[in-house]
Amino acid sequence: MFANYLIGLREGLEASLVVCILIAYLVKTGRKDRLGPVWIGVGSAVALAMAFGAVLQFGSDQLSFEAQEALGGTLSIIAVGLVTWMVFWMRRTARHLKSELQGKLDAALAMGTVALIVTSFLAVGREGLETALFIWTAVQSTGDGWSPLAGATLGLLTSVVLGWLFYRGAVKINLAKFFTWTGGMLVVVAAGVLAYGVHDLQEAGWIPGLGTLAFDISSTIPADSWYGTLLKGVFNFQPNPTVVQVVVWLLYLVPTLYFFFRKPASGGVQGKPVQAPAEPKAA
Repeated sequence: MFANYLIGLREGLEASLVVCILIAYLVKTGRKDRLGPVWIGVGSAVALAMAFGAVLQFGSDQLSFEAQEALGGTLSIIAVGLVTWMVFWMRRTARHLKSELQGKLDAALAMGTVALIVTSFLAVGREGLETALFIWTAVQSTGDGWSPLAGATLGLLTSVVLGWLFYRGAVKINLAKFFTWTGGMLVVVAAGVLAYGVHDLQEAGWIPGLGTLAFDISSTIPADSWYGTLLKGVFNFQPNPTVVQVVVWLLYLVPTLYFFFRKPASGGVQGKPVQAPAEPKAA
């Protein structure tokens, strides 16, 4: 539940900031009449993400066991790739997100209503699809459909509240630090999802070594114990992983964390607390 709360909070906050910046910019420039197309684009992106999650869930139920394992493993690896790219991208661009979005919005305003809808749809849709895919893989890996969904829903609701507070100018947060530390935690979560995806592909017969275990501490940390469940839910921990799983987990986690937290030569993304533009009266 915590891992998926983190996913919902981070992805939702990205989307909320995007919507907040778009709406605040239109309000401040006296173009409230163009808010309708923006909301249409946002609503369409949310609907697409929900439909994508439903297709993943109900479509996979019709497949054979081997096909389900192959699909789950492949999508898990794709989800890890998307999340890894996302955390690096946001860490690098959080400082310039506002000016980048305003530039795209100006171009869309000049092109017309359809361009406005497409701009807001694309800005929010990416986070929505990533969230749906990552949460689906979490549900498959834990075997519990309710806790991951509840955690993700709470995270999304929290992000919506924070986005509204940003818009009203009621709260400030250092976005660079927030996205850096939550990104680091997501990398750890993604490493577990990657190991789970590799295990799925081993069960599907795509990767060898299913019977070669790195270790087996099931007697020390039973999978059905409360602490075993907690470790599995947060980190996708498995008490009896294969050698291939452990190798892949290490090869992903160690270098990814190193490059993520390494300070760039230019000084990295340092930022003062960032606040989304408020309405004219609040300013």
